[in-house]
Amino acid sequence: MEKIPILKLGDLLLVSIQVDMHDRLALALQDDLTGQVVKHKARGVLIDISALEIVDSFIGRMLSNIAAMTRTLGAETVVVGMRPAVAITIVELGMALNDVHTALNVEKGIALLESLIREREAVEAHEGPQP
Repeated sequence: MEKIPILKLGDLLLVSIQVDMHDRLALALQDDLTGQVVKHKARGVLIDISALEIVDSFIGRMLSNIAAMTRTLGAETVVVGMRPAVAITIVELGMALNDVHTALNVEKGIALLESLIREREAVEAHEGPQP
């Protein structure tokens, strides 16, 4: 079975989806990614979907689930590289990408992740760890 590589970059994990996503691959990515967040104590996850031409409701829901799971595990998630047609489809399908932050490209995504991580650390220092 094919797998999507998950690269460690400091305290971030980088996922670049370069193949057409099918349901089984999406579920495997979800499991692999949450395992890697725990294993590496990652504070951020960047998912590049620039190669995806189509995002159906299942893939959209999977992205939301990944963001919710990684957030629960202490990591922020940013999705980058969304094509205009994909964004239109997501809106037309009425999908809510809860907990999913987006950025135009990898560079802006990493900057956003760093900002979100600093915000989270400030809140935790002031109020204690958040669930």
